[in-house]
Amino acid sequence: MDTNSKSHVHALFETIAPKYDFMNDVISFRRHKAWRKYTMNKMNVQKGQNALDICCGTGDWTIDLANTSQTGKIVGLDFSQNMLNVAEVKVAKLSLGRQIELVQGNAMNLPYEDNTFDYVTIGFGLRNVPDYLQVLREMHRVVKPGGKVVCLELSKPTWQPFKSIYNFYFERIMPIFGKMLANGFKEYQWLPISLRSFPDSKQLTELFNQAGLQGTKVDLFFGGIAALHMGTKGNDGQL
Repeated sequence: MDTNSKSHVHALFETIAPKYDFMNDVISFRRHKAWRKYTMNKMNVQKGQNALDICCGTGDWTIDLANTSQTGKIVGLDFSQNMLNVAEVKVAKLSLGRQIELVQGNAMNLPYEDNTFDYVTIGFGLRNVPDYLQVLREMHRVVKPGGKVVCLELSKPTWQPFKSIYNFYFERIMPIFGKMLANGFKEYQWLPISLRSFPDSKQLTELFNQAGLQGTKVDLFFGGIAALHMGTKGNDGQL
């Protein structure tokens, strides 16, 4: 099976959707929640601002954006309907259905007009798309001039011996967790595979620049195992 194919990745996320949240807590030791909280503080979303959260998965960041914006329209977009089904339950439970719209769609070809959103976010999803730059260009296209494109993603630590320990955990231990706790050894082998070819934080900053984003700021978490990139669309609005 071609583990880089779009159909393979889609099938993988359809399969792991029911235990996706639980496994995220396990494999990151719940640090992903702290990283998202830090990111939201840096974003400084204001009441009434709108946002598009692409590769939204089960909707946690989408919900955070809605709670912070309070009255702004928030869209969560993902290619996996099973992931969106989980998100729908959360949104309904929190009575956020009027504020949040969940859409099945393609991050490579966003179904929105230019200059639509105050923020466009992607959390732990950029690794899974066929063309990183194309997705960033689409995010740049649909964000308003002066708006922010925000990516929270796994990255690559550079200092030893932590780098070796981290790689061993991801390559050997984490798929075993997937097998034991989610009956998904092969599915959780995808995570280290997707990270091997993914840009490091400096390379991803360059992709932000190539997509047309300006003043990209980078924050590294826990020795560089995850990174926050936040870039701004120029006020001239040029694509």
